[in-house]
Amino acid sequence: MSDSTVLTWLVIRQDDNGNRYRVGQYATEDEAQRIADSLDVKGHKQLYHVERMGQSRP
Repeated sequence: MSDSTVLTWLVIRQDDNGNRYRVGQYATEDEAQRIADSLDVKGHKQLYHVERMGQSRP
């Protein structure tokens, strides 16, 4: 059986130098935001945010 779920929401980590990395890809914005929020509370200096695939932030 194949999974046809489309994973259109990304969690992106941005470091102090402006480098961006994809942390994960999720089916819903809410799911992606929960992951980003859970990473934020761990106290890292990086910024985590959610964006829709194909609509990256400047």
